[in-house]
Amino acid sequence: MYGYCMQRLILYTIIFILLVSAEIIYFKIADKYNIIDKPNERSSHTGVIIRGGGIIFTIGILLYALFFNFPYPVFIGGLLLITVISFIDDTCNLSSKIRITVHFTAMALMFWELGLMQNSPWWYIPIALIVCTGIINACNFMDGINGMTGGYSTVLTIIVWFINRYVISFTDGQLLLVLLLALLVFNFYNFRKKARCFAGDVGSVSIAFILLFLIGQLMMSSQDLGFIILFGVYGIDSIFTIIHRLILKENIFKPHRKHVYQLMANELKIPHIWVSSGYMLLQTLLTGGYIYFYVYLFDYRYYYFFISLGLLAVAYIFFKKKYYHLHLNS
Repeated sequence: MYGYCMQRLILYTIIFILLVSAEIIYFKIADKYNIIDKPNERSSHTGVIIRGGGIIFTIGILLYALFFNFPYPVFIGGLLLITVISFIDDTCNLSSKIRITVHFTAMALMFWELGLMQNSPWWYIPIALIVCTGIINACNFMDGINGMTGGYSTVLTIIVWFINRYVISFTDGQLLLVLLLALLVFNFYNFRKKARCFAGDVGSVSIAFILLFLIGQLMMSSQDLGFIILFGVYGIDSIFTIIHRLILKENIFKPHRKHVYQLMANELKIPHIWVSSGYMLLQTLLTGGYIYFYVYLFDYRYYYFFISLGLLAVAYIFFKKKYYHLHLNS
């Protein structure tokens, strides 16, 4: 047992060193080719920062595949596809039709790996494609302040690891550990007052794709759709912000600063790290409650699901009513 633990420790140390090296190399490439994030009307930052540091998430999955006999090949193929198109989108203006087509294709590959294509009614697939592509784009929109993408994704990964270890085994624990190492590297450069890099589309989209795969595995194994609550905080902020913008008759595809986290960071001047930490804590409590009901009060878990998300929606509306005028006056 001691020898096995030492082998694993050495292996994960090597992977961590490779991840750190890959991120540093990417920074040099980004500096050379001017892959930077310039502030726009949606941004909650003012300085010029390297874009695309989240490419480390896909690199982490590729290292996992290399060191652990290339499991989940169809999923990894979809991840590579969506990573490449997102990186192109980071570096030049890409047609939304091309981007959505690639997203659907990558998602279909994920569904194949999950077994949805083979075992679900035909009408289920287009609905799932639309919902999951919406989740990916919502995660992309939420990537606007330091620590948000990295911190929120770290919380979800730790929760998924806990469920996999102590509640129901549904995925390879080694994948989760490698992903945590990639998140650790990214957070070192992003979860700080003055970020060295942002995730970029390549990071926020790829980590959303990876998390969707993991949560999809969980829902397939447990046969419980309620675990979609793992995206609960992001979901409420994104869905209700879209509804708000539709009420205002705005083009929902144009940049904006109307998310709750943006109001906190921009109008209320709350430090980015505090806002991100608040989202992390809220998602931890939300999911922790669902896990408790799933384990100890199984028949009541959906009551918790709808009541907790309903309360979160009420809190969103209350916050907007109280503070949205600050955005109008800014």
